[in-house]
Amino acid sequence: MRGNRNFNVFWLGQALSVLGGSISLLALPLLVLDATGSLVQMGLVTVVSGATAIGTGVFAGYAVDRVDRRLLMIVCDLTRAVLLGALPLVWLAGPRIWVLYVLTAVVAVLKTLFDVAYVTAVPRLVPAEDLTTANGRLFSTFALGTLIGPAAAGFIAAAVGPDWALAVDGGTFLVSAVSLRWVTFHRPSEPEGPSEPERPAGAAGPAGEAGAAGAAEPSGERAPGGAQVLREMFVVGFRFLWSHPLLRPLTIQLTALTFVTMGATDLLIFHVEEDLGRDSVTLGYVIAAGGGGSAVAALAAGRLRRLFGIAVCWPASLALIAVSVAGIGLSRSVPVIAALSAVFMFGTTLGGVCTMTLRQEVTPDHLLGRVTSAFWTVHNASGPVGVAVLTALAARHGVPAISLGGGALCLLILGGALLTPLRGGRAAAQQGPYAPGRVRTGRVRRGRAVDPTEPGTRAGP
Repeated sequence: MRGNRNFNVFWLGQALSVLGGSISLLALPLLVLDATGSLVQMGLVTVVSGATAIGTGVFAGYAVDRVDRRLLMIVCDLTRAVLLGALPLVWLAGPRIWVLYVLTAVVAVLKTLFDVAYVTAVPRLVPAEDLTTANGRLFSTFALGTLIGPAAAGFIAAAVGPDWALAVDGGTFLVSAVSLRWVTFHRPSEPEGPSEPERPAGAAGPAGEAGAAGAAEPSGERAPGGAQVLREMFVVGFRFLWSHPLLRPLTIQLTALTFVTMGATDLLIFHVEEDLGRDSVTLGYVIAAGGGGSAVAALAAGRLRRLFGIAVCWPASLALIAVSVAGIGLSRSVPVIAALSAVFMFGTTLGGVCTMTLRQEVTPDHLLGRVTSAFWTVHNASGPVGVAVLTALAARHGVPAISLGGGALCLLILGGALLTPLRGGRAAAQQGPYAPGRVRTGRVRRGRAVDPTEPGTRAGP
């Protein structure tokens, strides 16, 4: 990994971009709260972001699998840099909440396209045996950004306003675009496993990469052009998810979990600023403490997955999330809330590294964009609904009661996780370090279930 120039340039460029994103994570809700003073309005902006991301997810994977992924990422970065950088100039004419709704929607489209391409890029930068380590390092940059970004956002917002904090985020996207210019994506080997049959690509692939392949229609059932495109945009990825014995339960559990977690940040912000009467700088420190938990999880995820497997790591992450969601809302102590924020981010980061690596391992490269897009679209679909429900209920009944209910729902999800095929990974924990391309939990090969301990079980990306 140390000598992998492409990955290291990619990693460092994204580190700064993630820092800017962490600034926006706090700056945007603060800007809405400053302009309206409404928890519901703050929640609606989050709903717009989540709903737009879901809609974009229908076609994002199709686009990523068929265009030059690096060029797409550069265009998304440059466009976001311009939009966010222009916000302070627009805000000089006075607060306009509709501008934030439009900006949030457009940025969500670009972010979804970029994020799908980002996930598919990692297997093209590192060999299969380094995937967990690479993902852990990328998550560690997210953790560092979460640690530093909110504190920086609090200071910038207090000094010159949250609109300028968002402009700083725009500057980091510019740096990310420049760094991507010096990265080359290589095509990895394909894994064995269930996939759609390939057909000759209808369009040339990106320069230096093999052309993207779509899925063929069964003989005698070729659909009209429009229906064929719609099928390849979403159905192909969803079919792979649903046919896989591990990805199917993970997607269901994450869909339920996202109902709670997407609104957790809004509840935290409102609880600290309104219920406890603390300022933006204090809030920045609380969220930054969460970054510390995320950093620890990112650094430890590879070792934990090798030792215990996803069958232990995933339920453990759910338990940590449940405890922290409930505790944050019930506590009136800022240090306790900060500590629970760290626990929450440790759980979400550990679960994120393990589940993303699993998806990259078992999905063929020519489907990875569509599978990633379908995965995010399905499991994020509950997020905007959850945000709207949680913020509306919290405005009426208070954050403590709703947080307690959210923690209870996370425990129910944990119970479901213990009853799925994921629970059978104890033997996988005993496999030791990854063999090249080895999957750490069960998968399907040539249409049959494969025991996670079976020698020679291989994966790609």
